Amino acid sequence: MAKSAELLQGTLDLLILRTLELEPLHGVGVADRIEQVTGGVFVVGPGSLFPALHRLAERGWIEGQWGELDSGRRAKFYTLTRAGAGQLAQEKQNWRRVLTAVTQVLGEEG
Repeated sequence: MAKSAELLQGTLDLLILRTLELEPLHGVGVADRIEQVTGGVFVVGPGSLFPALHRLAERGWIEGQWGELDSGRRAKFYTLTRAGAGQLAQEKQNWRRVLTAVTQVLGEEG
């Protein structure tokens, strides 16, 4: 079983935006998908997830709409907005720069 890791500041926003790029999901669905895709390395609890969802909605990058789960329970489903897609593209570019820089530093350890 993979050990969970701490997310770098700003990384959670990137993961949420990318997750919602694929399909609309409710909050717990977003957290579950992130955990699934990362093989359990990133486990996002409600104390981090819901403030991030509210922050992204306030910035206009995602929109929430109430809907119903298969169980009949109400949940807010989030979708990526056009502005959110633009932000995601910027975040991906920034992440690639960070990844390249860290890889260069780690490569010097030899």
